[in-house]
Amino acid sequence: MTETLPPCPECSSEYTYEMSPLLVCPECAHEWTPASASTESAAEGGVIKDAVGNVLADGDTVTVIKTLKVKGSPSGIKAGTKVRNIRLVDGVDGHDIDCKIDGFGAMQLKSSVVRKA
Repeated sequence: MTETLPPCPECSSEYTYEMSPLLVCPECAHEWTPASASTESAAEGGVIKDAVGNVLADGDTVTVIKTLKVKGSPSGIKAGTKVRNIRLVDGVDGHDIDCKIDGFGAMQLKSSVVRKA
């Protein structure tokens, strides 16, 4: 058996095993189908688009399109705020943009709340 199984998409464990039509991770108990694993790996190599469908790249300048609440800040990030020199990352919960915002510091944003400037 020379076939290698893909790592777990949740915790990246390499100890996955096959159980009937599913793949199972023994460390986090995540179950998925092999077909969904191939679409997820294709999505990882895919492009990140902003809220209106423009392709984003590292170093782009984006504009926040809706007011965002920030924990610990009374005002939050207002719509229309420009964010320069973004970096695309594999973040948590869909936060795929790493940036620094004046007055707030380093943070991560979702690509669905920004528009390419």
